[in-house]
Amino acid sequence: MTKGKILWADDEIDLLKPQLFFLSKKGYEVIEVTNGHDAIDQLREHEDIDCIFLDESMPGISGLETLEKIRQSNKSIPIVMITKNEAEDLMEQALGSQINDYLIKPVNPNQILLSLKKIMDNKRLVSEKTASDYQQEFRSISMEIQDGPDKEGWIELYKKIIDWELKLDDSDNEQFKGILDMQKKEANREFSKYVDRNYKEWLDDGDDHTFSHNLLRKNLFPDMNMDKPNFLVLFDNLRYDQWRIIEPIISELYRVKEERSFFSILPTATQYSRNAIFAGMMPLDIQKKFPEYWLNDNQEGGKNQYEKELLEKQINRLVSDDIKWEYYKIRNNNDAKNLQDNVHNCFNNKLTVIVYNFIDMLSHARTEMEVLKELASDEKAYRSLTRSWFLNSPIWNALQTLAEKDVKLFITTDHGTIRVSNPSRVIADRETSTNLRYKVGKNIRYEDSNVMEMKDPKAYGLPMPNISSRFIFTMEDYFFLYPNNYGKYNRMYNDTFQHGGISMEEIICPFITLENK
Repeated sequence: MTKGKILWADDEIDLLKPQLFFLSKKGYEVIEVTNGHDAIDQLREHEDIDCIFLDESMPGISGLETLEKIRQSNKSIPIVMITKNEAEDLMEQALGSQINDYLIKPVNPNQILLSLKKIMDNKRLVSEKTASDYQQEFRSISMEIQDGPDKEGWIELYKKIIDWELKLDDSDNEQFKGILDMQKKEANREFSKYVDRNYKEWLDDGDDHTFSHNLLRKNLFPDMNMDKPNFLVLFDNLRYDQWRIIEPIISELYRVKEERSFFSILPTATQYSRNAIFAGMMPLDIQKKFPEYWLNDNQEGGKNQYEKELLEKQINRLVSDDIKWEYYKIRNNNDAKNLQDNVHNCFNNKLTVIVYNFIDMLSHARTEMEVLKELASDEKAYRSLTRSWFLNSPIWNALQTLAEKDVKLFITTDHGTIRVSNPSRVIADRETSTNLRYKVGKNIRYEDSNVMEMKDPKAYGLPMPNISSRFIFTMEDYFFLYPNNYGKYNRMYNDTFQHGGISMEEIICPFITLENK
């Protein structure tokens, strides 16, 4: 069985008999031509050609001209350019025309074989190596989960799991992706229990731990450089794996100086976590000190409409009441256009804060629109959709403009999301909140095996809509459902991305410090 069909175009093809014989013995079929015109004709005749070796200096049309004509009709076929010429401009032209490899004459058989393996066998070899490495790591991850990591240990374990998710995404090894998914579920089960046992103690410890309410005080304000403009971009719902997906894009222009993590407060919902970030205090303290800026779940109105005012209070309190700063919230195209039009003016600020809501809208739209469920059918597709959006987003355009100046950039989020798959029955009255991952109300009954309860919300820094209110949170990948129309809503919400509860994806959040290159 042939390993692949190769088209080799070289006007000195007769001198390459040793190389051609070597490839034949290795199981490759080679079609030989002596000029670019014949190469193009053979490519039209043989649709099953796997790779093209193209001599740069052929008579008639050159290798580069042949390359350009091939790319007009076939963008994806792998092409290896072979040349005697090592001129930098020639190499740049070839690379710009999307070649897959570049060899300098004289080429020996092993060079050719290595190039073919990189091009044609790379995916298989990467998949096999990744699978082998993960097999060795599987036991180590399982032992870490069972050993009960501390808070920092859980952060590192979560990052390790995400790292393997991304590697297995590239390898397309469904068997090991399934095994890793089971490990991740096990990790989330133990992590949820860990949070349940320790959450109140962490809050009582004050600034010993970095949470939403002390994030800016601990990570942003001390690291701002007052000799240059500082920019904080907060992406709503940006999970750590989504940061990893857009990091290579951002790293084209910015250098990551530090990558830190913090824990979102509970509920891991925008109303609570993001208000806490911008106020620099827990929701209960916001309600007490600035009652005009806080609405409970059962009250009508926008729950995050006073972020700018809360941020102003914190900046005045902890930084200065006379620094120049601005706040932008991007909710739609008009907001994005306003940011683009004014981004140059931001260089005059000491601090510019940008809240970008697209990822939150994407997760909600996926719940409601069948076409987005198809486009983001699993975690890998959801990450890919995030990357595609970011590459074409106004915020990436703005970040490219910022990179033209000497700036300091911070990127973070308020909480993440988890893809839910297990319904958890709950019974409650009409006054109870509607979120699928947490509930706050008076009369709540639930299945307690996968739920964390806060009987005294004030002890956890949370307001109480009524004197007998309590909070409950789903753990792992569970979501709350009422008995009424149970089947209908299970079909509607199962396999959707939700937030508000307890999971590594929702709680462990990135805070990234960058400087332009």
